[in-house]
Amino acid sequence: MSFKLADLPYAYDALEPYIDARTMEIHHTKHHAAYTTNLNNLIAGTDAENLTIEKILEGVSKYPVGIRNNGGGFYNHNLFWNFLSPNGGGKPSGELLKAIDTDFGSYDGFKEKFTAAAATRFGSGWAWLVKAGGKLVVTSTPNQDNPLMDIADVKGTPLLALDVWEHAYYLNYQNRRPDYIAAFWNVVNWAEAEKRLKG
Repeated sequence: MSFKLADLPYAYDALEPYIDARTMEIHHTKHHAAYTTNLNNLIAGTDAENLTIEKILEGVSKYPVGIRNNGGGFYNHNLFWNFLSPNGGGKPSGELLKAIDTDFGSYDGFKEKFTAAAATRFGSGWAWLVKAGGKLVVTSTPNQDNPLMDIADVKGTPLLALDVWEHAYYLNYQNRRPDYIAAFWNVVNWAEAEKRLKG
C-alpha cells in the first residue's frame, strides 16, 4: 500500500491574508510531498507497507527514525490542512465548547494555553489539542512527532494542531512566530475539531 498526497480542500490563496498562497503552495507541494514520497520509499518491502498510517505511528518506536519523521510529517499535514478553513475563525460551539469550558475553565483559558504551547515549542514542532483519558489536554511535540505515537509524552486523539516549523510561516512572518499563531485563530476550522471530538 502506498500513501498518497491529498489535494488541499481549498485553493492555495484561500487563507489570505492570514497564510499566504506561496507559503501554502510550497508547504504542500514540496514539504508534504517530500514526506509522502520518503515514507513510501522507507516502508517499501517492510511489514509497515501493509499498515495504515495510524498503526505505523502507534508502534513507531520499533521503526527506523526515518519512518518516524516522514510518517509523522505525512500524517500531521493531512490533519493540518483540514484544521484550516477560509470560513474558519471565531469560537467553537456545541460539545467542543462545553468540553473546552470544562477542562480549561473558558475558551480564553484554552486559547492562552494553546498559544503558549505553540510559542514556546523550541525549534520545530507542533502544538496540539488532544482528547486523552476522557479529557481535553494541550500539548506540543518536537519535529514531526504527534500524540498517536507510542513515544509521545501525551498520547491521545488529536482534535486540533498547529504547525510551528518555520517553513509554515517564514515567507510572510519571518521570525515572528507569535504573529503567525495569532493569524491562525482567524482560519481555524472548529467544525473539523468538533467532528474529531465526536468521532
